[in-house]
Amino acid sequence: MLEKQHETKEAEALAELQQQIRQCRLCQDQAYIPVAHPIVSGRSTDRILVIGQAPGHRSVAQDRPFSGPGGRILQSWLEVAGFPPGYLHEHTYLSSLTRCDPGRNKSGHGDRKPSPAEMALCRPYLNAELRLLRPKVVLLVGTMAIEAFCGRVKLEECIGSYIEDNETFYLPLPHPSGVSRWLNDAEHKKLHQRALTILARWRDLYQL
Repeated sequence: MLEKQHETKEAEALAELQQQIRQCRLCQDQAYIPVAHPIVSGRSTDRILVIGQAPGHRSVAQDRPFSGPGGRILQSWLEVAGFPPGYLHEHTYLSSLTRCDPGRNKSGHGDRKPSPAEMALCRPYLNAELRLLRPKVVLLVGTMAIEAFCGRVKLEECIGSYIEDNETFYLPLPHPSGVSRWLNDAEHKKLHQRALTILARWRDLYQL
C-alpha cells in the first residue's frame, strides 16, 4: 500500500514538472528563440531515459520528441537490442538538453546547436527528471548529450562503453541521423554494435 502511494506521488510530481516545462518561456524571453514550444514525453514508470540534443521542427509540429528520421533510426537500434516495435515512444522517457526547437543553422544546413546558455536554462528540468524517474538506463544520444555527462570525449573513445552513477547506467550512442557519417567507418560500426549488445544484456538482466 505504501509503495503504491509512493508511486502515485512520484507520478503526480512528474506531471507537475512536465506542466512546468510546457509553460517555460525562458529562452523566448531572453531572445534565444523567437517562439518557445517545449515538448515532453514519458511516464513515471519508464526505466529508460533517452537524452538527445534538442527537438527538431518535425518533433515540435507533432508535439512528440524523436518524430523525424532520427527517431525511426533510434527505434531500429532498440529492436537490434531486442526491444519490440514502438518501444521508443511507448516505454522510454524522451528528454533532451533543451526542450524547444533551436531553429535552423545559419548556414542553412541542419539544425542549430543550442548554446551553453540555453542548455543551462533547461538543465534544472533534466536534473529534476533524473531525480524523479531514477531510471535504470540513460541513453546519451549524440555528441552534445554525451559531453554533458561524460565531458569532452571523442565518440570512438566512449561508444561501446558506459558509466555507472548511483545505480544508473549511462550508455553513449552516436546521433541517429543520416547527416552523421561516423557510422560509415567499419570500426565505428563495431563499437556501435558493442553498445547495442550491452543494452541487450541490460534488457534481459533488468527486465526493461
